[in-house]
Amino acid sequence: MKLKKIVTAMSVAMLSGAVLTGCLKGDDGKDGKDASAANYDEQINALTAQIDSLSGQLILDKTKAVLETNAQIAYASYSDSVTTAVALQNAIAAFKANPTAETMMAAKNAWLASREPYGQTEVYRFRLSPIDSTNYADEDGPEGDINAWPLGEALIDYTVSGTDFGDGELGVTTHETGINYPTENIINSGVTIDEALISNTATAEDEHDVIAGYHAIEFMLWGQDLNQDGSADTANGARDMTGGQRPLTDFTSDPLADRRFQYMEVVAQKLVDDLISVRDAWAPGAAYRSAFTGVTTQSEANDKITEILTAMGTLGASELAGERMQIALTANSQEDEHSCFSDNTHRDIVTNAMGISNNYYGEYPGYDSDMDGLVDSGTPVIGYGMDDLLRDLGENTVASDFEALLNATKAGYDAIDASARAGMPFDNQIQNGAADAAAADVRATILALNAQSQAIRNSLVDALDASDFDPNADTECNVSNPTEEC
Repeated sequence: MKLKKIVTAMSVAMLSGAVLTGCLKGDDGKDGKDASAANYDEQINALTAQIDSLSGQLILDKTKAVLETNAQIAYASYSDSVTTAVALQNAIAAFKANPTAETMMAAKNAWLASREPYGQTEVYRFRLSPIDSTNYADEDGPEGDINAWPLGEALIDYTVSGTDFGDGELGVTTHETGINYPTENIINSGVTIDEALISNTATAEDEHDVIAGYHAIEFMLWGQDLNQDGSADTANGARDMTGGQRPLTDFTSDPLADRRFQYMEVVAQKLVDDLISVRDAWAPGAAYRSAFTGVTTQSEANDKITEILTAMGTLGASELAGERMQIALTANSQEDEHSCFSDNTHRDIVTNAMGISNNYYGEYPGYDSDMDGLVDSGTPVIGYGMDDLLRDLGENTVASDFEALLNATKAGYDAIDASARAGMPFDNQIQNGAADAAAADVRATILALNAQSQAIRNSLVDALDASDFDPNADTECNVSNPTEEC
C-alpha cells in the first residue's frame, strides 16, 4: 500500500523519541551519543524495520477491514433480496388463490419491492463472485437466470408487434424450449412448465430466449408496455406512462390462466433458490467468503481490492451507463430499457448506482419496501469503507475528489427518479431523441457514471495499489458521448 506518509511520520516520531530519551545504547552501555557510528546505524536500521513492520501490519489490517465490510454488505443485501423474493412468491400465490385487481396489484408491488435490494447487489458482478461464478474460475453462475434481459417475451406468451416491438426486438433466433416457435409459445403450447424448462434460458448468443428471472415475472404481471392507444407503434401515439397493460382476464376467464400462474410459480421458485445459493456463498464461514476475507499478505489484499474496484468501475461505465442507459437512449428503445414492462427502469438506475456508493463508503442502508422514496426495511450495514482507508493512508484529496463525482452521479439519478415519479418514466424521457431536453438528466448521468469509473481507474487504483483495468471493456458504447449510437 501507500505507506510512505504513515511510515515516515511514525519513523520520525519514534526515532526522535528514541534519541531524546537516550534509548539507543552502545556496546559498552554508554549513552547513544558515545556509541560507535556503525552500531548506532545498526540500531537505527533495526528500529526502522520494526516500525515498517508494524505499519505494514496496520495497513493490512485496515485493508482486511474493507474486505470484511464488503463481504458483510454482500451478505446483507443478498439476504434482503431473498426475503423480498419470498414475499413476491407469496404474493403470486395469493394472487392465484384469489385473482382480483387488488391481489394483482399486490403482486406487482411485491415485485417492485424485490428489485430494491437486488439492484444494490449488482456491484458484486464482474469479479467472479458467487453471482457470476460457482467455481470462481469462469462465468457459470446464476446471474443469467436471475436478471438477464431483454426478455424473450414472444417465446413466453402472446405479444403485439409494431414499431417499438418488431422482429428485431421480439424475434427469437434460437432456443432450447422444445416448442414450435413462432406458432407456439410456452403458455399456449403443451410443453411441461417446470424448472428444467425454465433453465433453458439465455442459451442463444443474442439472449432473445431469456425466459427466467425477475423480468419473466415482470412480463407476466404487466405485459408489454404498449402506447396510450393500445398499439405497439410509437408513431401512432405517445408512449403510455403507466407500464404494461396486461388485463386481469388473462388470469381469470382466459383458458390459459392456469398455465400463466404455473409459469410464474415455477419462475419464482427458481428465483428464490438461485438467490439463496448466492446469499449462502457470502454467509459468515462460507468457503467463498472465507477465501475473500482471509488474506494473509498485502499483495493478496490488494488483489481483492482490485476485484472490488473493477466491479465498481465496470458496473458504472460499461453496464449501467452503456448497456442499460445509452443503448436505450440512442435507439429510443423501450425494449432495451432494463425494466421495460413495469416502467421501473429509473429504480434500476438508482439502485445500481447506490451499490457502487455502498462499496465505496462501506455502508448498506437497506431498501425501500413501499416505493415512497425512503429506505425503511432490511439489514443495514455500517462498516469500514474505502473512504476510511483512503483517509487513513493520507489520500484525502483522492477521497474528496471521488466523493464529489459520486455526488454528481447522485444528482443525475435523483433527477431521473424524480421525473419518473412525476409521471415521465425512463422510456418517455428518451422518446424524443438522445439530444432532446427531456433526456438531459439521462445524458448527464451517463457522463457522471463514466467520470466516476475513470476516476476509479486513474486515482483509486493508484492510491490503493490495485491493478489496472478497463471500465469500458464490456460495452461498445462511447459513454463519453451519450448521444452517439452504440
